[in-house]
Amino acid sequence: MDERPNFLVIMTEQHRGDCLGIDGHPCLLTPNMDGIGAGGVRFTRAYTTCPTCIAARRSLLSGQFPSTHGMVGYCEGVEWDAPPTVAGALTQAGYQTVWIGRSMHQHPPRKRYGFEQITTTEEYEDWLQTNQPTGGGGRYGAGPMHNDWTARPWHLEERLHSTNWVVGRALEFLERRDPSCPFFAVVSFWAAHPPLTPPAFYLDRYLRADIPEPIIGDWAEPPPENWRRNGAGGMNVRLDGEALRACRAGYYGLINHVDDQLRRILSPVTGVQPMTDNNTVVIFTSDHGEMLGDHYRYHKLLPYEPAARIPLMISCPPRVGIRAGSLCDRPVCLEDIMPTILEIAGVDVPETIEGRSLLGLMRGEESAWRDCLHIEHAPVHHSLTDGKEKYIWFVPDGREQFFDLVCDPAERHDLAGSPEHAERIAAWRQRLVELLQGRPEGFSDGGRLVPGRPYGPVIKRLE
Repeated sequence: MDERPNFLVIMTEQHRGDCLGIDGHPCLLTPNMDGIGAGGVRFTRAYTTCPTCIAARRSLLSGQFPSTHGMVGYCEGVEWDAPPTVAGALTQAGYQTVWIGRSMHQHPPRKRYGFEQITTTEEYEDWLQTNQPTGGGGRYGAGPMHNDWTARPWHLEERLHSTNWVVGRALEFLERRDPSCPFFAVVSFWAAHPPLTPPAFYLDRYLRADIPEPIIGDWAEPPPENWRRNGAGGMNVRLDGEALRACRAGYYGLINHVDDQLRRILSPVTGVQPMTDNNTVVIFTSDHGEMLGDHYRYHKLLPYEPAARIPLMISCPPRVGIRAGSLCDRPVCLEDIMPTILEIAGVDVPETIEGRSLLGLMRGEESAWRDCLHIEHAPVHHSLTDGKEKYIWFVPDGREQFFDLVCDPAERHDLAGSPEHAERIAAWRQRLVELLQGRPEGFSDGGRLVPGRPYGPVIKRLE
């Protein structure tokens, strides 16, 4: 019998790093997600290097940064000539590999990128059409759409919700998998991406909860008074009253619903560990976060903590040597997941990978680590953070922001104009000058940053 560990990657969508009970959220219930971190390692400064779905998922699949895999913003319909992927490497090594649920969001949708099997969006939509009552309206039958800040209860039976469907397909795989080889399974959810339509129980729970108010920095500019004329999908918003409460309740409800359903997979009695003789590495993460009204913003894309910081927790079989309940505050990212998995599996790491294995950090070994991460999103910004400070440079006009994340983790106070921080800002600026030198867009001339350069979502891979 092959004794190599299995890998179960649980991936939510648009899930803020602070939206976990274990991260100190004041009202959100996530005991099953929290259990992954409590039983392993939780990375408190995990970031997505491009806060949007297509680019982030490319980074997860390939272990490459956006400037290398070529997607630095949001652009659909671009086929990717991918390097070796985590699924491809594990398939070649004899693993059974499957992606279940919300798609990899690559083009074309059915391209497998190294997975032996994919069960994704198209299957759910077909299944829902067959199983819903006449006139049910599908995923959007409640009214709210895929980028709206409005919320309503899920309009069909809970069993028809995409979250329940994903968990059902995951359990089917675990029950019917090939027992003679290890598996690599990604279980990917649509939640907490809008539409904000959790089952009524979860929406009601948070409508009556003491929901935290949005965080508004002293630098944030409110939208114009007539912003609501832009409709329910605007990105610059000033939610208050019932609109705010419903939006946040819908978002929290989606996450809580996922968490309850995860119990079916993570149960210590009937879940994945007893099904695999406690030989499964469980990884929980997301592609990016959600502003959720903070600083008058909604959606993702931006470099601020709500959009860029993500959950990342890893639990392992005891023989891997991880101390349960460990915390790591080093700057880590989605690119690090592929090399981590391959090292634990004993599979050679392709030279194309730019991320770094987290295994040493997880074991508490003192070793050199990257001193910062580069976060970008076309056509808006380039940013740098070490998890303690954050420097942001806006491409269109060269405006800068600087935050002390130790003293001001919510980014309430922009220190870019502070004389006492001028030296630190200059150091971060110079680091970005050096990092962007050679980029085809011309952001840096080697001595200074050059604002106003064309910045599209797709660039050629740098050799």
